[in-house]
Amino acid sequence: MRTRLLGLAFASADLLIELNAQGGVVFALGSGPHADLPSERLIGLSLPGILTDASAEALRAALADLSPGRRTTPLEIHLVCGEHRVRRATARLFQLPDLAPNISCAIQYEGAPYRVSNVDSSPVLTPVALLERARQVLTDPADARPLAVAFVDVEGLEAAAASGEAGERLVARVEAAIQSASLDGASAGRLGAERFAMLKDRVDQTDLVGEVRELGRSEGIELSPRASEAAIEHGGEPLNALRALRFAVEGCLADGGLEKPEMSFQASLTRTLREADAFRAVVRTRDFELHYQPIVTLSTGAVHHFEALARFKATSGPANTIRMAEELALIDGFDLAVAEKALGRLRRPGAGLMKFAVNVSGASLADDRYVEALLRMTASRPEDRKRLMVEVTESAALAELDAANRRISALRAAGIKVCIDDFGAGAASYDYLRALSVDAVKIDGRFVQNLDDNPRSQTMIAHLVGMCADLKVETIAEMIETQTVADILLNLGVDHGQGWLFGKAEAEPRTTLPSAEPTRRLGEVVGWA
Repeated sequence: MRTRLLGLAFASADLLIELNAQGGVVFALGSGPHADLPSERLIGLSLPGILTDASAEALRAALADLSPGRRTTPLEIHLVCGEHRVRRATARLFQLPDLAPNISCAIQYEGAPYRVSNVDSSPVLTPVALLERARQVLTDPADARPLAVAFVDVEGLEAAAASGEAGERLVARVEAAIQSASLDGASAGRLGAERFAMLKDRVDQTDLVGEVRELGRSEGIELSPRASEAAIEHGGEPLNALRALRFAVEGCLADGGLEKPEMSFQASLTRTLREADAFRAVVRTRDFELHYQPIVTLSTGAVHHFEALARFKATSGPANTIRMAEELALIDGFDLAVAEKALGRLRRPGAGLMKFAVNVSGASLADDRYVEALLRMTASRPEDRKRLMVEVTESAALAELDAANRRISALRAAGIKVCIDDFGAGAASYDYLRALSVDAVKIDGRFVQNLDDNPRSQTMIAHLVGMCADLKVETIAEMIETQTVADILLNLGVDHGQGWLFGKAEAEPRTTLPSAEPTRRLGEVVGWA
């Protein structure tokens, strides 16, 4: 009969315990609240002592109100399951007269243990901050942990946020839970109202979906979370995962988002590994071409110098290839390969006094290697340095301006001119002009296009020209397509111009240019100002 009664009891409970009048466990049978606390180890413990504070207070009140022959209504409790984790359960208390003052307690678990979210934890990151965090982690040579990228969708969270105080509290708790489950508790970002992404330790088996679902239930709100993850293998170069992660994050942010971001991440990672290998081969074999676009002196129409622009075979375009190279820390070798090719063309018979500008990524100026290599490359013919300009692009930001200026100064001291490229395109442009000693500034084409219809852009360019004149820095405007715009720029005081009005980039530098102004002198190549 006793066995039958126990069977009936377990049909509706996971754990049966007997308490003394003070709430101490004197008998336990069934499943403990978590793996490290089986039922037999509960004996001798205080049940209120293994509950959260609110649950312990509710249990003590129920025990004080209980009398022989009475059964309590179901009591919702939260059992502590190790550090920062709880398990939601329902307890029913009953006092048999024959067992008084001891009390029988049946506990039924509601879901798996979940992490108690700490709303004071680090806030979830923005998409940009998440990618920067990924860069820090993936480029740390001392960090060999097996990593994964997890994507978490929490259906119902947006509606919860608009439902009042409980919903707002739930959103904060969900964000904190996801952040707590991420790598070092600081590697999760929010990509949308109901979508998150995070870096995580691949061996961490936290049931985040269960935790988020239980968080919703604890606030009386039903959430439908789902999660998926994709491994980042250390067998390849972890840097290659950066562009793949950026692809997946940008896809999640796009209209409609990505239906299966983890699959897109894996596909992108595979493609990136392939493209990175191909780019290394291109740099190693110099299997790319340089095309040369003329830059003219606006006051005369004479060719001043040429910008050497890389052209690749079978790619989505030079801008995408350069961005990938910067993202994967492959750009420094490529920048030197461009300089090598440009110098080779300068040294060919018939080059005369032609001068070339070559681009260098801000990432290549992060250490001394680029400058040292370029100076070695020109050491046997130092006169070539006077025919070379380096255009520092802002596509990869300069991290330490003082160190970068020291390297730029070394180039200038050797006779190589330095220009800040795409001025105005990024937030750091004026910081660059303030901190870097340069010879020229190239005004971003977005300020130049349709300049005749944009008085604000004219005013901005006029102020920049005045400031550069005070600093004895020349100005170059790019993307000039009409003579009207060229005339406006000339009147604003801009020194040089570049754009289709003067010629497109061609495989061979062309010093004789077509012009709508035949009175101007064409074909003369002048020296640096």
